[in-house]
Amino acid sequence: MAETNTGNIIPINIEDEMRGAYIDYSMSVIISRALPDVRDGLKPVHRRVLYGMSDLGVNYNKSYKKSARIVGEVLGKYHPHGDSSVYDTMVRMAQPWSLRYMLVDGQGNFGSVDGDSPAAMRYTEARLKRIADELLNDINKETVDFQPNFDDSLQEPSVLPAKFPNLLVNGSSGIAVGMATNMAPHNLREVIDGVAAYIDNNEITIAELMEFIKAPDFPTGGTIYGYQGVRSAFETGRGRVIIRAKTNMEVSKTGRERIIVTEIPYMTNKANMIERIAGLINDKKLDGISDLRDESDRDGMRIVFDLKKDAIPNIVLNHLYKYTPLQTSFGVNNVALVKGRPMILNLKDLIKHYVDHRVVVVTRRTEYELREAEKRAHILEGLLIALDNLDAVINLIRSAKDPEEARTGLIEQFQLSEIQAKAILELRLQRLTGLERDKIIKEYEEIMALITDLRDILANEFRKFEIIKTELSEIRERYGDDRRTEIEYAAEEFSDEDMIADEEMLITISSEGYIKRTPLQEYRTQTRGGVGARGVKTKDEDFTEHLFSATMLNYLMIFTEYGKLFWLKVYEVPEGAKTSKGRPIQNLISIESGDSIRAVINVKTLSDDDYINNNYIIMCTQQGIIKKTLLEAYSRPRQNGIIAISVKDGDRLLDVALTNGDNDIIIAQSVGRAVRFNEGGVRPMGRTAAGVRGINLSDSPDLKAIGMVCINREDAQLLVVSENGFGKRSPVEDYRVTKRGGKGVTTLKTSEKVGKLVAIREVTEDDDLMIITRNGIAIRMSVTDIREAGRNTQGVKLIRLNNSDEIASVTRILKEEVEEEIGEETEITENAALNGQLTESTGQAPDSGDSADSEVTE
Repeated sequence: MAETNTGNIIPINIEDEMRGAYIDYSMSVIISRALPDVRDGLKPVHRRVLYGMSDLGVNYNKSYKKSARIVGEVLGKYHPHGDSSVYDTMVRMAQPWSLRYMLVDGQGNFGSVDGDSPAAMRYTEARLKRIADELLNDINKETVDFQPNFDDSLQEPSVLPAKFPNLLVNGSSGIAVGMATNMAPHNLREVIDGVAAYIDNNEITIAELMEFIKAPDFPTGGTIYGYQGVRSAFETGRGRVIIRAKTNMEVSKTGRERIIVTEIPYMTNKANMIERIAGLINDKKLDGISDLRDESDRDGMRIVFDLKKDAIPNIVLNHLYKYTPLQTSFGVNNVALVKGRPMILNLKDLIKHYVDHRVVVVTRRTEYELREAEKRAHILEGLLIALDNLDAVINLIRSAKDPEEARTGLIEQFQLSEIQAKAILELRLQRLTGLERDKIIKEYEEIMALITDLRDILANEFRKFEIIKTELSEIRERYGDDRRTEIEYAAEEFSDEDMIADEEMLITISSEGYIKRTPLQEYRTQTRGGVGARGVKTKDEDFTEHLFSATMLNYLMIFTEYGKLFWLKVYEVPEGAKTSKGRPIQNLISIESGDSIRAVINVKTLSDDDYINNNYIIMCTQQGIIKKTLLEAYSRPRQNGIIAISVKDGDRLLDVALTNGDNDIIIAQSVGRAVRFNEGGVRPMGRTAAGVRGINLSDSPDLKAIGMVCINREDAQLLVVSENGFGKRSPVEDYRVTKRGGKGVTTLKTSEKVGKLVAIREVTEDDDLMIITRNGIAIRMSVTDIREAGRNTQGVKLIRLNNSDEIASVTRILKEEVEEEIGEETEITENAALNGQLTESTGQAPDSGDSADSEVTE
């Protein structure tokens, strides 16, 4: 058996070998493939494509060449990888939705924002954009280092001179091994202004730079929503920038509202986005959209969302932002190569490294131009010597037997260099004329002045910076454009509802728990005694129980009969027409079976500490119990509600008021008596406490409290309304202030005709009144139309009631600045028309023996 030769086998630890090989591989990917150079903002493949195109002569002022020829040129000379990598790189640099400032001018199909693939390279043509020439400018003046290509047969640049800061302007993205980069594009004008500011003051802070470079500027436009991510990216090199699509609202010919999307977030595939949204609509995860169309054309992007009749545009839009790519985030990660090493860079770092690069480029270019100028000056000096000794030079040349002897003779006789002697021998005879001699002299003077200037530049750092600023200013004027991406600076401080118009709404809640909101403009002001307009369509056994005004951004605090509290934003209440039924409130809040809503108040905010710690919630029950609790105790909304007051058996929560801690409270009971006291006599209690007595109801077991008002306006009056439609307003001063728990004084003279007391309200002459009956008839009138009467009267007829109808709800509404003019016109309800009960043009009920304005006193 032959002996095994082990002399050339070296044992190696596989772990060490794998570690070393992987490190080598990762460094190759980091440096030679995935990360851009901080100086020119280009990865090797981009640099090779641009240099290859320049080398091929496809500049902006030359004709287009086939993409396949360009790709072949780059592949064969500089980039030994797949042709798709080169073509895809070139394509991306020619797409207006990919690069903020395109570097390649493409002709043909270069893909679309829908993700369509570009045509094959044999079909398309390309050339450099003019701005790409600015990256390559001066490359032949020894401004940058060159390195051997993959087979050492050619030289390629290791970096481009980059006359503008391409990394900041166009950004970059790439995934290396163990690290990645994702850099946002910015506006050229802003970036150049920022660079100029840095040159003027190297100690400038990032905050000061941000006055010039405000935020990323994406090629697809959109809106940057919030500034915190931008600030973080500029200060640390990392940040999360939220981008929203740009939208506007339209109304179709049929009156339906539409959401129109005209710009989408950067790097969003439009077709995939529309497909995803359509899927969410079909799966019922997005509500309120009836149709979705892409109407984009060569004039621009236009994506149309047709909304359903009852949809709220702002809420639909907020849902689109939340659940679809109409809102995306761009994770800024500024990793770039600095002297061959990957580093995370903030805004000032990026500018500093670019300026340092340009200083090197300007220095090397000046040195090159100085060398060339000195070479030319040297030749011109020889020519001038020859011109000054023209006859001797001519004789020497004529007498020489060959050029070599003439060259040697010139060198020896006139102390010239070989270069000067060669230039004299190559001098054309026409340059010996007087005019040509003057030109040589002038050229020599000019070139000597240039040499002086170039030497001054090299000796003066200030001049180098001035040259950089001047060149950047020229770039700014030539290529600068307006910002495309808008900035919404304070967006983080706002929630979705702050995108909703804070319009005034009328909230309607029926006895069976149907809720809706209706724009207040739908209701018309009528004169007292009118039959009213139908305010809500209800079933025979249903009627409106709560009716009040609130603005879209208010919080509704909904108190139930069992003493529970639920929160709801007004904009979350579905909108309905004046005659619509509304939506079951059980669909909006988690109310228990058997419980019902007893009171609803609206508050401005629950997040302002000063507001919630200086306002109180006062609650009154049907048994006359009153409770006062700081609003702060109810300022943390919970989805399933909380206990607001502990209600005893047989009792129920009646009414709730928001107070400032020093208001007078009036509580009325059903037989027309009311007690007035200052809330200071009620100590604040815990959230679940039961409360203390507010009014004495011991005279009869049938007595019950019917309402509570908080007097918080100096010119306030007390409005009272009976179940049969009688009402009046009386001065609050008529009700003397007593201690809580008293039996009170007469507030309305009740009788069989007047009926029991059903509502009390605090009003002023600036208010309107909305009255609604159990049959759903609503009338809006001015408080000034209601006669002011004494405390112990029955009042006047406010609304004519049909059959056995009764007053169900009364609410106070602030007058609008401009009311709809209706003259003396009277609205006829469906019920009135059927019963043949027509009113006269005065808007008053027909005479039935009782004057509507009659008063009865004790």
